[in-house]
Amino acid sequence: RRVQRFLSQPFHVAEQFTGLKGELVNIKDTIKGFNMIMDGELDYLPETAFNLVGSIEQAIAKGERLAAEAKK
Repeated sequence: RRVQRFLSQPFHVAEQFTGLKGELVNIKDTIKGFNMIMDGELDYLPETAFNLVGSIEQAIAKGERLAAEAKK
C-alpha cells in the first residue's frame, strides 16, 4: 500500500480536487522512491506519509513529522 500511496503524487490536474499544488517529479526520483519502498528501507514510516507527496524525501520528512506529532 505504501507504493500505491506514493504514486498518488500531487498532479496538476488534481489541484482543484485535492487543494494541493501540483508538482512535477522527475522519473528517476520516482523510481528511486519506488525502489526504496520495495527494498523495505522506509518500513519505519507510517503509510500515510506516502500519500500525496512528490519526492521520496517529502515522504520521509512527512513521516518523521507525523511520528513526532504522535509522540506528543
